Amino acid sequence: MGTRWLGAGLASVLAVVTLGLWATDRLALYINPAQSWFAVGMAVVVLAGSIASFALPLGAEDDHGHGADEHAHHHEPGRGSLAVGVVGGVLATGVAAGAILLPPASLSVELAMERDTGTPPLFAGADDVVLAAGSDTSGFGVGDWAAVFARATSPDAFDGAEVTLTGFVTPADDGEDGIRLGRLVITHCVIDAQPATLPVAAVDGDFPVGEWSEVAGVVSAGADGELVIEPTSVTPVPEPEDPYEY
Repeated sequence: MGTRWLGAGLASVLAVVTLGLWATDRLALYINPAQSWFAVGMAVVVLAGSIASFALPLGAEDDHGHGADEHAHHHEPGRGSLAVGVVGGVLATGVAAGAILLPPASLSVELAMERDTGTPPLFAGADDVVLAAGSDTSGFGVGDWAAVFARATSPDAFDGAEVTLTGFVTPADDGEDGIRLGRLVITHCVIDAQPATLPVAAVDGDFPVGEWSEVAGVVSAGADGELVIEPTSVTPVPEPEDPYEY
């Protein structure tokens, strides 16, 4: 039973959780929506395989055609192997139980700030964004603009571009006035989530760190070539249902 639980049992639990998140439109809290088809498809395959495994009698997976005495001689686990198996089983069961019992939640703003090393973000498609200086920027998100701010070779090309962006407030860097607007950007899943932040010039009002806000304004290029958002309004808003960008 233990072997069956560690194999088909745990796999089935995680497959059911995946399908449940997909059915309730919450799978995007963990993976890029573009990858959902793969995750859902594999969950269905796992469930089908787990159901088919019930046709195999308990213990038959260890029977390779040997006699009972030979089987016991060759497959008797040592104490070390048994201990490792028990610890691994407990940890895996804990992960599966947490997936079922804990409500789906987005990564916290605090974690996003911890991951922010101050280096320019490296997002998939960043080169395309930088080369899009003459294109429509109305669909750019915080991650797109963060790539532009970090890598644009002709910042004047973006001067005056209008923006309306939603993100969480983070402290301004040393030497900056105002605040920074942040967002976590996912390439594949939350494990690779990277923080993207944009400098927002000083504006009247108190905006606590971690508060979600909508910033409307224009991109401004300074004399030193540094880009900044000059806000016309900064409005507190609830955290979006989908707090990530992809």
